[in-house]
Amino acid sequence: MNDIRRNILWVIFGVSLVILWDHWQVHNGHKATFFPSTTAPTEVSMTTAPAAIPVAPAALPGTAAAILPEAVVATATVKELVVVTTDVLKLTFSTEGGSIAGAEFVKYVDKADKSKNFVLLDESKDRFYVAQTGLIGAAGSAAMPNHKTVMTLAAGERTLKDGADELVLRFESPELGGVKLIKTYTVKRGAYDVGVKHEVVNNSAVAVAPQVYLQLVRDGNKPPGESSFYSTFTGPAVYTSAKKYQKVEFAEIEKYKDKLDKLDMETQSTDGYVAMVQHYFASAWLLGDSIKRDLFARRVDTNLYAVGMITPLDSIAPGSSKVLQARFFAGPQEEKMLDGLTPGLELLKDYGMFKILAKPLYWLLDRLHDVVQNWGWAIVALVVLLKIAFYWLNAKSMASMAKMKAINPRIMEMRERLKDSPQQMQQEMMRIYREEKVNPMGGCLPILIQMPVFIALYWVLLSSVEMRNAPWAMWIHDLSAPDPFFILPVVMTLTTLLQTALNPAPPDPMQAKMMWFMPLIFSVMFFFFPSGLVLYYIANNILTIAQQWVINVRMGVPPKFNLPKF
Repeated sequence: MNDIRRNILWVIFGVSLVILWDHWQVHNGHKATFFPSTTAPTEVSMTTAPAAIPVAPAALPGTAAAILPEAVVATATVKELVVVTTDVLKLTFSTEGGSIAGAEFVKYVDKADKSKNFVLLDESKDRFYVAQTGLIGAAGSAAMPNHKTVMTLAAGERTLKDGADELVLRFESPELGGVKLIKTYTVKRGAYDVGVKHEVVNNSAVAVAPQVYLQLVRDGNKPPGESSFYSTFTGPAVYTSAKKYQKVEFAEIEKYKDKLDKLDMETQSTDGYVAMVQHYFASAWLLGDSIKRDLFARRVDTNLYAVGMITPLDSIAPGSSKVLQARFFAGPQEEKMLDGLTPGLELLKDYGMFKILAKPLYWLLDRLHDVVQNWGWAIVALVVLLKIAFYWLNAKSMASMAKMKAINPRIMEMRERLKDSPQQMQQEMMRIYREEKVNPMGGCLPILIQMPVFIALYWVLLSSVEMRNAPWAMWIHDLSAPDPFFILPVVMTLTTLLQTALNPAPPDPMQAKMMWFMPLIFSVMFFFFPSGLVLYYIANNILTIAQQWVINVRMGVPPKFNLPKF
């Protein structure tokens, strides 16, 4: 039975390694080795010269007549880029379509170059990621202003001045088909969401019924600096109250580029948002509730994808106008901020399958940070609280292991004596267990109960942008980055081996060797994990060792290190 218990634990450990390996394979553009997906890996080569996007016309879900513009509208004006700065954002606007062509975060530095701000939206030779809006006319009607129409920017402030709470930019298009689009952005102090008002003016002689589209277009490349040893989602996401949060892989869009109706996502709704998500940061288009919208995700060009929504305006009589209010969000996945912007936006922060446990764990971690004012010490404090919460459950498991350790010499002697009689050996082992009132499976249940909690905590630490560039102590200046000197991974490995040495040695020599090899193999990955995660495991190991030591002493089993015999 003791062997069965260990085998169960090794199976759990082995499956964890298999899953981690599959994530590593998929992250590097290969098919998963053990659990292959039905989708093809995303092409990661960057297209050349994305400055003029060739948007292929395509009927979108639920909008048979809605076709996004393909050709550049001929105007006599050359597009210009205008930079607007607030206390938290530096946005680059293009007069071509009045689009947002760049977004830097003043309070977040670049991972590779600490002297620069982190850039999310970008239109350069290496990256393409922009936010666009425009109008779609009825089938057969004249072209209307869209994201390729060069607009005129009204004069005004470009930097949010001290004492000012907001800054306004006004783009006005030329008349196309008698229709003019006036796009007004309102940026506010301390805010990552921007108000976007679309005013459609009909100066033609007939009524028009245009549709407004809002889309995010980006390349399919993973963000630079992503680790190969853990995988986080990068790509489009859609939220509706009916179907909740839906992630759409770039590979899925590529696979169904000619049959977009097969994508597993909601295509019509009266609420929700569309977003582009990556590790720690996201962008999104937000519309108010009770506004009908068609949702889409599509391939724009080679390694270029869009997610967006289209909403119809009521018929606009000649000489009249209609207004659509929207909001554009570009910022960090700070849970408290996302919670307050719109329902469901907090789901951009991906907690994996254990989000029901991860959210309260993050809440507790955040409260601890409010007290200690250091995310590293908050992690240590959280581990202490979890150890206290699971103390009696852990104590039961460790007491069972202490009993096993106490009778281990008898078991070893018996196995050696009856090694030629396997059936008699098993019977004698069960007799010893009954006499000593030892349950070989006693240590399994507590471990299995706690596992979802610790997996959830893993995702909390991995997905929380607060860890990014957050210092702990001494040489650890960024809890989201690996230890530059590998000191924490070495300490983690040593504490894992010490914990292994305190456990009873398996009777089987091969299992005894595996007990030492597996932690060493597993520890290799921690050399590339974020420091915050490694710190969490070190704190957990140290507290587990201390608890095991105390329980062994109380049960009269002097702590003894079972060193490997190779």
